[in-house]
Amino acid sequence: MIKPSICACVINKDIEAVSEIEPLVDFLEVRIDLIGEGWEETARQLNKPWIACNRITSEGGKWQGNEARRKEELLKAIQLGASIIDIELTTPNVANFVPLIKKKAKCLLSYHDTEKTPPPDELKKIIKRQIAAGADICKLVTTATEAADNLTVLSLIPQFPQANIIAFTMGPLGLSSRILSPLCGSFLTYASVKKGAEAAPGQLTANELHNLYNLVQR
Repeated sequence: MIKPSICACVINKDIEAVSEIEPLVDFLEVRIDLIGEGWEETARQLNKPWIACNRITSEGGKWQGNEARRKEELLKAIQLGASIIDIELTTPNVANFVPLIKKKAKCLLSYHDTEKTPPPDELKKIIKRQIAAGADICKLVTTATEAADNLTVLSLIPQFPQANIIAFTMGPLGLSSRILSPLCGSFLTYASVKKGAEAAPGQLTANELHNLYNLVQR
């Protein structure tokens, strides 16, 4: 069995808490929009490959500045050593921004629906758009309003065997999809650094996911 990859989301400057779980994860996600001013110093202290994310409010983020500044912060992350840059598919002129990312980092094109899970055909079109735009990694996250939404989203992963897909659902009903997604072939799944530091609804902690996967692999 392939070892599930875990990415812990860094949402504040508590580097001590991050250091405790670093041995358990494969990636860290630096949430620029949540850390705020001084995020760069936090990023410099990380010892695992990291993803830079500066999430817009329409997709669940907290970025309050203008779009030009938001992109500037992501480009700054590349210079600081980010391995992957997460940029939303809905970003204006995203096709022009992707090549700038791919000069020195991998491009993760993301799409989040914070209210529902659209029909399967619509979800497949989103992933095809991400691939066409040059994504190295395609991330599609919806909100589960019923248990069946988990299967709808997870079933997308094997339909794109040549692509790196991240797919799961958010919210209380989406918990199972967060756990199962890497077991279904997802590039990674996300976790919080600790309880009370969740970047999105339904996240388990890195410790919890690590322990669960250890049980599965025995």
